[in-house]
Amino acid sequence: MRHSHSLAPVPLRRVLLPAAAALLLAAGAAPARAAAQDPQPANWLQLSVTRDTAPTDGTRATLLLCGPPQGHRRAAEACDQLTAVNGDLRALPAAHDTVCTLVYAPVTAHASGQWNGRAVAYTQTFSNACEMAARTGAVFALDDTAADAPGA
Repeated sequence: MRHSHSLAPVPLRRVLLPAAAALLLAAGAAPARAAAQDPQPANWLQLSVTRDTAPTDGTRATLLLCGPPQGHRRAAEACDQLTAVNGDLRALPAAHDTVCTLVYAPVTAHASGQWNGRAVAYTQTFSNACEMAARTGAVFALDDTAADAPGA
């Protein structure tokens, strides 16, 4: 009687399938761990200021990012002001020491974006840029309107 022991190669799929399954399980767990470690959602606002009496396109716009602050020349100050009111532009404190002329030159300030995971939508028309700056601080101090800001 003859015994034959065959050392037949193990089919490749028997080796690769368990290895592939292990890789997929590990890859699926990695995003869940990364998401749990993510910091607060990004705080950002798309800002625009429109001069309603401008003969041409009187709109200036920028994206304000707060983390790190960037977007316009007073971004750090704007982010600090927004942080103090948790992104609620209507809650920004008005500057009480600012005196604005009674010239009617309307400007409309618009903001939309996200603050601490909450949607932000704001639109307000002011009598003039000085009034807007006194009411909204550095937030809408975009390039063209920065000179109209109190103390600028």
